Amino acid sequence: MRSQPRVGVLAIQGDFEAHARALRRVGAEALLVRRAKELDGLDALILPGGESTTISKGMQRLGLYEPLRSFAESGRPVLGTCAGAILMAARVENHGVPSLALLDVTAVRNAYGTQVDSFVATVDPGAAPGLEGLRCVFIRAPQLRDPGPAVEVLARVDGAPVLVRQGNRFAATFHPELTEDPRVHALLLGEGDTAGPAPR
Repeated sequence: MRSQPRVGVLAIQGDFEAHARALRRVGAEALLVRRAKELDGLDALILPGGESTTISKGMQRLGLYEPLRSFAESGRPVLGTCAGAILMAARVENHGVPSLALLDVTAVRNAYGTQVDSFVATVDPGAAPGLEGLRCVFIRAPQLRDPGPAVEVLARVDGAPVLVRQGNRFAATFHPELTEDPRVHALLLGEGDTAGPAPR
């Protein structure tokens, strides 16, 4: 990647502005993405949290499913958080939405309950190096189940996977952009201890 990586944030609905601020804190240039042509020249991409049905409908309306899938298949890193993780999953349960099928996991929507059931938790011991003690904010969060053999579980909370990786694709069931901890965004850029060189 160039000295200041250019990272797109899908900006149909949800907390994309918070991700943009988090990216700037780790030295990346954040660009909001609403059209396929705005994916050109990006080094990485974030699919943010929000309402997965609304984001999915927006992606369909804007013709973004295939461009987003092609972006991930090009080898550039992609991170989905909360609703974004649902949209990346190969399988979606509990009122499923059309997904990009980028990760061999099953996403269960609203697995922890409604907005009033939001909570903060620290990852279980045994998280991937560099992610120890990570605090996670869960808001109407999904659960990720049935990870395939190519999926690496980087962190769990109460035994359930909350941060996973499959090649250049990352998914978090929580909202890393709502804390001051930069580690998940740094991981996307290949700067975390678990990341290795950024895939290109």
